[in-house]
Amino acid sequence: MHNKLDIEIAREARLESIHVIGSKIGIPESDLRPYGHDKAKVSQAFIDSVKGRDNGKLVLVTAVNPTPAGEGKTTTTVGLGDALNYIGKRAMICIREASLGPNFGMKGGAAGGGYAQVVPMEDMNLHFTGDFHAVTAAHSLLSAMIDNHIYWGNELDIDLRRVVWRRVIDMNDRALRQVTAGLGGVSNGYPRETGFDITVASEVMAILCLAKNLDDLQDRLGRMIVAYRRDKSLVFCRDLNADGAMAVLLKDAIQPNLVQTLENNPAFVHGGPFANIAHGCNSVIATTTALKLADYVVTEAGFGADLGAEKFMNIKCRIAGLQPSVVVCVVTVRAMKMNGGVAQSDLNEENAVAVQKGCSNLGRHIENLKSFGVPVVVAINHFVSDTETEIDVIRDYVSEHGAEAILSRHWELGSRGTVDLAQKVVDLADSGITKFSTLYPPEMTLIDKINTIVTKIYRADNVEINNKIRDQLKLWEGQGYGHLPICMAKTQYSFSTDPALRGAPIGHSVSVREVRLSAGAGFVVVICGEIMTMPGLPRVPAAENIKLSETGQINGLF
Repeated sequence: MHNKLDIEIAREARLESIHVIGSKIGIPESDLRPYGHDKAKVSQAFIDSVKGRDNGKLVLVTAVNPTPAGEGKTTTTVGLGDALNYIGKRAMICIREASLGPNFGMKGGAAGGGYAQVVPMEDMNLHFTGDFHAVTAAHSLLSAMIDNHIYWGNELDIDLRRVVWRRVIDMNDRALRQVTAGLGGVSNGYPRETGFDITVASEVMAILCLAKNLDDLQDRLGRMIVAYRRDKSLVFCRDLNADGAMAVLLKDAIQPNLVQTLENNPAFVHGGPFANIAHGCNSVIATTTALKLADYVVTEAGFGADLGAEKFMNIKCRIAGLQPSVVVCVVTVRAMKMNGGVAQSDLNEENAVAVQKGCSNLGRHIENLKSFGVPVVVAINHFVSDTETEIDVIRDYVSEHGAEAILSRHWELGSRGTVDLAQKVVDLADSGITKFSTLYPPEMTLIDKINTIVTKIYRADNVEINNKIRDQLKLWEGQGYGHLPICMAKTQYSFSTDPALRGAPIGHSVSVREVRLSAGAGFVVVICGEIMTMPGLPRVPAAENIKLSETGQINGLF
């Protein structure tokens, strides 16, 4: 058992040149655009050159509903990728980039932990290669061009009351959720209500993560709906001639970022949509490219399986033509205790009864994941306070649900602590038993798609949708958008819309507050309960403890 902080371990790592990391997966030095010596973007020319190769096996890592105790999904993703390489397999990792909002808000940095990390950790959790800034800039350019068009005569006859394009910033700032723009006189434009979302909730971020190439990116940008006219006809981004300039701002951001793990294995870190308010997966370009370069690609989907994994299957796999060979569901003894009613302050005390009770949450996730036709293995992310009795409770419970739970000690031991999990993943991925299918067909109505997710994944009795929203969904169907998948936005802490309702609740109802059409990304966002697309900072934000040391090192980020 080590007592080192994650950042201490990361700083002690012996990193290889990014050109060496690229050579391990066949990327020539000429096709890497270095950002320093330890990170680089991969050229579009190289990405295009490998498209004809066969795909490797895709492994999805997901988890139970998150708790304050922490589940370690990214840590498990990294540990599994390292372990696959350790047992002689050619493997890569694909994860998302970190948003500045949460980094300075509640949780600090996120790139794995212990001896299962992706590095350079500090760079990844701050500005990295500037992708998020590019998304913010492209989104803001369109915002400016909409108001500028209105100011100079409004040739498109945009209804100021029906401008649906909001603004974004990559920071948690609740004061910006609803604002009035254009105040201060005639020279400042026409006053109207608008608001800010966090950058990861931007449709531009979703498009960056779902586009197949730069041409597809610009085409999707052009299809974004920015406003309605008085007759409720649509106004698109391309109508403002903004799509070209936006694509220019994103031409570098669309290229995947290559970095490495502590064990010097290759990883793509690219894109960063949240799974509670967006689709929560890394970029299609990164994943599809990795599948051409490795025999096994380990990727993750954000938050619990009811959000990230559901959207991975129904949105990302559908749009990109992907299918996972195996799903790893991460669980901890501590999370099961909290789902079983134990307070966070008492988690270090053995309580097998609470673990048994809390396993209902895990059981529901296993059932849901199996409904997609993909084999499931459970990874028990080990904590030092876990007892054998508690671990056995989870093992026995999972076995009763037709799967296997494997203890993984990657945080403490790196790849050596995850060998059993890696071997099981290989066995399942190579077994050929996957019969992947999405949850609903494209021809199903939007209302029925929402009902399907709410009843089959969340296990709610019903969904509350008022007539105004129902009419809006029917209007979109009439305009040709009925085939789109659904992107649910709700709390990540529960199957329900009540974050305090842990375990596997039944008999609850899901209330739809708002719907947004992301025509460019290719899905309909359904906002449920009290979830916000612009988070706020906590009473004591993490930023208060982040500072530079006398030697110039960053302290408090992790």
